[in-house]
Amino acid sequence: MQRTQKKKVIKKFKTHDNDTGSSQVQIAILTERINYLTNHLKEHKNDKDARRGLLGLVGKRRKHLAYLKYHKPEAYAELTESLKLKK
Repeated sequence: MQRTQKKKVIKKFKTHDNDTGSSQVQIAILTERINYLTNHLKEHKNDKDARRGLLGLVGKRRKHLAYLKYHKPEAYAELTESLKLKK
């Protein structure tokens, strides 16, 4: 993910002006990276290192989503809808 893409994602999902690390922003950034690696693996099926990295990112995102669902259910529902994630 390039720096400009990351800034766009942060700008779209931030909860206040200086927000760069809230759960919503982190989930959105992880989702962008997951989508990128998924497309990469469609072309390079034998890239085992990228596949392992992808699995780690999916695990991190799952933990962030569980936290958000427990602590802020309304933000969870809004975020999963905007990122088109399954609930």
